[in-house]
Amino acid sequence: MLKLYRAERSDTLVSALAKLLRTPLSDPFARETVAVPAKGVERWLNQRLSSQLGTSGPSAVDGISANIAFPSPARLVAESVAAVSGITADDDPWSPTRLVWTVLDVIDESIGEPWCGVLAKHLEGHREGRRFASATHVTELFRSYAAQRPQMLIDWAAGRLTDGHGSALSEDFEWQARLWCIVADKIDVPGPAQRLGHVSSALVEDPALVDLPERLSVFGPTRLPVDQRMILSALSANRDVHIWLPHPSPALWATMSSRMQPRSESTIRRSEDGSALISANPLLSSLARDVRELQISLGAVEFETVHLHEPAGPKSLLATVKADVIADRAPSVSAEPDGTVQVHACHGPARQVEVLRECLLRLFEDDPTLQPRDVLVMCPDVETYAPLVRAAFGQGVHGHPGHLLRVRLADRGLRQTNPVLAVLGSLLDLADGRATASEVLDLAATEPVRTRFSWGDDELERLREWTTEAGARWGIGSRQRATFGLDAFPQNTFNTAMDRILLGVSADESENAWLDLALPLDDVDGTDIDLSGRFAEFVDRLAVSLRDLVGPHSPAEWLRVLMRALDLLTDTAPADSWQSAGAHRELAAAVEFGGETVLRLADVRAMLSRSLAGRPTRANFRTGELTVCTMVPMRSVPHRVVVLIGLDDEVFPRTGGVDGDDILSRDPVVGERDLRSEDRQLLLDAVMSAGEHLILLYTGADPVTGVVRPPAIPLSGLLDVLSATVGPEAINGVLTRHPLQSFDNRNFSPDQPFSFDTAALAGARAASGTPVELPTVLSAELPEVHPKEVNLADLVSFLVHPARGFLRQRLGVRVPELDDDIADSLATELDPLSTWALGDRMLLSRLAGRNSADFRAAEWRRGTLPPYNLGATVLGNVEWVVDQIAGLALPHFDGDSEAVDVDIDLGDGHRLTGTVTGVHGNSVVRASYSSLAPKHRMTAWINLLALKAHGRPGALDAVSIGRGRGKIAAARSVLDAPVNAIEILQQLVDLRERGLHRPLPMWAATSAEYARRRFGGESVDDATNGADTQWTGQYGEMIDPSNAYVFGEARTLAELSADPPSDDEFVWAEEPTRFGVLARRLWDPLLTNERAE
Repeated sequence: MLKLYRAERSDTLVSALAKLLRTPLSDPFARETVAVPAKGVERWLNQRLSSQLGTSGPSAVDGISANIAFPSPARLVAESVAAVSGITADDDPWSPTRLVWTVLDVIDESIGEPWCGVLAKHLEGHREGRRFASATHVTELFRSYAAQRPQMLIDWAAGRLTDGHGSALSEDFEWQARLWCIVADKIDVPGPAQRLGHVSSALVEDPALVDLPERLSVFGPTRLPVDQRMILSALSANRDVHIWLPHPSPALWATMSSRMQPRSESTIRRSEDGSALISANPLLSSLARDVRELQISLGAVEFETVHLHEPAGPKSLLATVKADVIADRAPSVSAEPDGTVQVHACHGPARQVEVLRECLLRLFEDDPTLQPRDVLVMCPDVETYAPLVRAAFGQGVHGHPGHLLRVRLADRGLRQTNPVLAVLGSLLDLADGRATASEVLDLAATEPVRTRFSWGDDELERLREWTTEAGARWGIGSRQRATFGLDAFPQNTFNTAMDRILLGVSADESENAWLDLALPLDDVDGTDIDLSGRFAEFVDRLAVSLRDLVGPHSPAEWLRVLMRALDLLTDTAPADSWQSAGAHRELAAAVEFGGETVLRLADVRAMLSRSLAGRPTRANFRTGELTVCTMVPMRSVPHRVVVLIGLDDEVFPRTGGVDGDDILSRDPVVGERDLRSEDRQLLLDAVMSAGEHLILLYTGADPVTGVVRPPAIPLSGLLDVLSATVGPEAINGVLTRHPLQSFDNRNFSPDQPFSFDTAALAGARAASGTPVELPTVLSAELPEVHPKEVNLADLVSFLVHPARGFLRQRLGVRVPELDDDIADSLATELDPLSTWALGDRMLLSRLAGRNSADFRAAEWRRGTLPPYNLGATVLGNVEWVVDQIAGLALPHFDGDSEAVDVDIDLGDGHRLTGTVTGVHGNSVVRASYSSLAPKHRMTAWINLLALKAHGRPGALDAVSIGRGRGKIAAARSVLDAPVNAIEILQQLVDLRERGLHRPLPMWAATSAEYARRRFGGESVDDATNGADTQWTGQYGEMIDPSNAYVFGEARTLAELSADPPSDDEFVWAEEPTRFGVLARRLWDPLLTNERAE
């Protein structure tokens, strides 16, 4: 006997099921069988039954649920078929894990046949890597056909190319029928569809064929395919089969029952089904297709139906919406917004999670009996929200009350839950790609690889520095580069970079000595020897693994290669040994039935993609914590609070599109699976299963532009129903549009604050109050300093960059510079900084008298040049400029360079000490590839003054050579030593002391331009305008990090230079501003003694 029980909520069904199970089976040792559609439902159902079975009293909680099997309906059917046919599910050649290999072999054998042209075109040329993915897709189609339209496969086996419902198969689908027939002939065992009729008849005639109790239950199906209906119907001939169906509306069931015509469901196409039009309630019309079609598809089966009445609960908006659904009536204004249904429009996924946290905290605050286990959070894509949920909940810290909420994420992919499998996925990506520097370093930073090579955080940062400095960009070696036609360019590979690092252990780059293609890296210390060895071992093992992963191999060889790669590169702590065991188990299962089929790398990636993807399990579901899971059928089991997050347009319902290869989707029959209808049914299930509160969140505004976004269409329909229930003017009590920022004042209204975030509250208070200007470096009151001994290098570094000198020499602060991302591509041209570095190295080499050919050879090995002729062009262009600079500089470099230690008495107990380098005879000579700038001239000037004040005899001068501007390739500045060198040094030291007390409005290039123009007789306004170009230009001093830190960002020169000179500074120069006085004080002596060329 087949008996169907209906109720609006699953917990009502559980109570009736428990009452049924209290009546023992005739065999006390027989296991009860209750089929469930999802693993999460199994855990929930088992927990609910344990509170109702075996209790000592009506209100006791000492029950137990035991000796109950919870297979899925599909597995129940498969085991019944296996028991009758003698082919177990594990040995069935038609099981998907075995069938895919047979389909792959048949595709390979038939690809040249005329009828296989569709597949041949899909797999031709470079698309060969689609073989396994295509075979998997075809296998899934065949499995779907067998379950949902078995008659079609029976017709194909008999030689009739039909769609299973009397119509001829479309010509563009005939290749599937031919392919299936060849597969069936090769397997030579009746397929699942062909066995159904025989198995059904056998089960009716001899119930003892299957080892099942006399009572079966199927709990919570929203869809029963043809094969399940046939087997359950056959089992019901001699057993009691109870179907427990959560159905939203007894009124809808009654209406459809009265209008259904007594005909087989096989003749009803979805295009002919008008059942959506008979519902008065919009939610039933738009969201309940699955339950309507289930009722239609059961029309040809004899069964008894029982409706279990739901006791009425307290009146609320949620209860009113559910009551309208139950009674199948159109909504009318009959309730007020009361918080039982909440819809939140937010700016993006991150803001949705923040709003959800505040909503849940409010519910927990208002109802002390509410526990985290009473809350279910579902989202269409758990991987998108998982890191956001982790960040917002369960941190175990006291920064926010939500951090103390316990959260459990279910349905994560194996790649997220098993780090060893994540490494495997990364290896497959590397083998099929370029193996860029960032990808390799990311692999090195994964936990299993870190454990294998014993890397700490500091060591990983060191590896990152080495990778950048050694020039690794992409590719392990020339073998991998060959795929991209660059095998003749070994530079910038990891092998070459590793040679540089290892050679740097014993050699110095400055020697320009190289070994083969390796130039020593100059940044390897003696303490880094062990780390460099481990890094070399990692790169070598990675190279071996990637070489083996190229393929093609047989499945058995792929298993060996993949396991070897994991053994070479990964290790786990003893407590995490399950990770390696799980990875090996997944790999073995994936290739178990592969035989001798040859697979390429792309085939293996396709084969493992499904193993690594997320799938619903009972793990982490209903563990007593707040559960976050994906939306799959019947995961909306009753909870006091049900939350749906991420109901964004174009995300929900799932937008997989119509599969053009799926025969069922061309002209579907009622009862056949439709993902979008399934998702719509999930929304209705959520409404009906929410006990006290239903919370729905979606992206209602673009987080960047603020443009309003519509909700998902099903959610929009629900909003229309809510508007009709509370009245259009009251809908704002249900739908809340949240501000972009958590610290917005609207989150903290005095009468009813929304947020629990104390940090955000502080931000809101600060934003609403009077803006308080934060103290700056300029406002700091520091005592004056008068150091008795001044270092020459400190004086130079301060005067060429006063702001940076103040930060470093007075405050001990070094402004951090943003690290550039690791370069993952070969450069086709050098950026300005790299060009300068190349030119400076070349100039130093030229001035040292080294051979030009040796420098070129070393530079190619350094890995800084673009490949082939592009690099030669760059070298040629830089070399021409270097020739011009060297032509000016070499006459001044006669003789050996001398370093002169100076110790100068400046009076009043002050001394200037240091070393003047680059002294050639009576000249201080410096040459640089940089454009000759004020800072170079000032450096030369101070060193010249020190040399003169030290008492070096003769006529002294300082020569600075650098690149010129415009069409001038090289420029030279010559400074003559003044007679009053000590006096000028005293003035410069005084400027430094003033600048250490408080930042000076003095910047090297800006002040130099002002002083130059004023020295040349220009007006104050003209000089100020000229200086402004140095301050605000493309590379102006305004954007310098130290200047921005000290003086503020985007400050104009007019603002900064407006102050008048102090009382004792007026006499220095006739200038209206302190900026002008200081500029003249610094630069006038230099300009007086300069011979510019």
